[in-house]
This record gives sequence, structure tokens and C-alpha cells, in this order.
Amino acid sequence: MIKHSKLYILLTVSAVFLVFSSIALSVCYQTIKTERHVRYVGMMNIAAENIAKTISGMEMNAMNVFDEVEKHLDSPESVIVALESKTHLNPDVRGYFAAFEPNFFKEKGTWFEPYVVHVDSSEFEVRMVGSARHNYHKSIWYVRAKQSSESFWADPYYYYDGTDISGHYTTFVKPISDANGRLACVCGADMTFEWLSNELKHIDNAFMNNELLNRYRLSSEADFYTVVINKDGSCIASPEGKSVAMTQDYLIQNLVKKKGGTEDMVVNGVPSTVYYGPIAHVDWSVAIVVAKQDIKEPLMKMGIPLLLVTVLGLIVVWLICRKLKYA
Repeated sequence: MIKHSKLYILLTVSAVFLVFSSIALSVCYQTIKTERHVRYVGMMNIAAENIAKTISGMEMNAMNVFDEVEKHLDSPESVIVALESKTHLNPDVRGYFAAFEPNFFKEKGTWFEPYVVHVDSSEFEVRMVGSARHNYHKSIWYVRAKQSSESFWADPYYYYDGTDISGHYTTFVKPISDANGRLACVCGADMTFEWLSNELKHIDNAFMNNELLNRYRLSSEADFYTVVINKDGSCIASPEGKSVAMTQDYLIQNLVKKKGGTEDMVVNGVPSTVYYGPIAHVDWSVAIVVAKQDIKEPLMKMGIPLLLVTVLGLIVVWLICRKLKYA
């Protein structure tokens, strides 16, 4: 009777030990998931704020150029001088333009679009790009500007005219009116996405080297990177070879509505979690792509010792039970 009682007690202890270990592993897993979620949502928000600040600064510099144009609508020559006057303010701007309404300057006819373009880091030249071939009056950004009195960021686009200014651009646009309130022209600042890619590199490096952010990281080498996604789900800036596309309808709807969220998906062949959220001033979202391997390392570090202790405990219980059996 005593032997059976001892055996019953040991089996009960063993079962309790197994239940406790299972609960501990589950709590461990949930803790890691929560830590991971809070960490990367926070990083995503910081990235969005940093990019928004950079964009705001670029807007201010561009507005200084646009204001000069607005003050000098008396002649085509003064417009060009106004465009040239502040081109040094932002080296990330590839060119500034003023696309005028047909016959605003009668001597210039239907198309008058002076474009001050940087040919290197310090030099620039003036080109006339308006023509029947480049009928900017039908461009989406021009039509939108005519319907609005507000400045805005145009959708990313690819411009090609056979010259060295062809490329993938984003443009900050503002309609300019004359003293009588009549639309005179649409001013714009063209930028390639190089500045945005550089910004993402700085953001990722800052995250990697931030002592406070990494002090309590549960994984030693988190595998993540930051990208910028357009409202149509396409990736407009990312580390080289790490583009991300959001093609699901509900994700695109979230991007259009400037909603944030998380999504598990395979990115470049790697199972990942994507944390995304809107960027102020533009119709873009920032996203942090995190390989799911990032959650396995801390789980293994915390779970394996607990599992070993559980196995050793069961072995000890089994040996004691066996000893009692033959006692």
C-alpha cells in the first residue's frame, strides 16, 4: 500500500511538472512575441517620424523656390532667374520646374516649362522641356494641381525624354497663381529616390547601434530592414535586392486609408512579419520586414534549458519509481 502511495505521489508530481513546463514554455513564447511586436512597432513608428521630418524639410526648401517664382511672374526671364536663385538649398532635388498655362507669356506659346536641373553636385543648367512630345498639361500632377490650391506630393513616376534626366522620380508640386488669382503655372521639385534609400540606411544603422533600443533585445542578431511602400502596394525604396510588394486587396486598402498593421508573408523567399504604418505628408507607408527566425533564437535560448530540466526531472522520477518497484 505504501509503495503504491509513493508511486502515486511521484506520478502526480511528474504530471504537475510537465504541466508547469508546458505553461512556462507557452508563457515564454507569448512573452517573446509581445516583446518582438512592441519592439518593431516602436521602430516602425520612429522610422515614419524620421522620414516625415526629412520630407517636411524638403518641402520647406522647395517652397522657398516656389515663393520666388510667385514673386517674379512679370517675364519668362525673371521666372528662370527665380528658379535658379535657390537651387543650392537642397542637393537632393534633381531639378526645379515651372510649368505654365498655355499663352501665359504670349511670346512663349502653348508650352513654357523652364527646368533648372542639377548636372552634378554643384552645377546646374536651364532646359526647356515643355513641348508637344512632353505635353505636361495632360499630366496627372498638372491636372490635379489645377483642381487644387494646395501643395502635394505627386505619385511616383518614370520620366523619359531620351536625355540624362530620364529616371524614376517623385515630385513635390504647388500651383502658383498671379496677382489676379489666375493659375499661372505649376511648380515642382523633382527628386529621385536615392535620398529616400539613403534615409533608410541611416534609420537601419541607427536601430542596429542604439544602445537603449538593444539593451533588452532577446535575440542577438535580429534580421530586419526598412522599406517604403506606395499606396498601390509597390515598393519605392528599399535596401538593394530586398524589395517588398503588398498585392492583397485588403492590404492595399489599408495603405490607401493610411492604416497600419502587421502581415505574415514570404519576402524574397524568407518567411517574415511585415510591420507597416503611414508616413505624414505623403501617401506612402513605412514597413519593417522581420525574418521569423528572429523569434526562434530567443525561444530556443529560453525553451531548451527548460525542456532539458523537464526531461531530467522525468528521468529522475522514472528512476525513483523503478527503485520503489523493486524495493
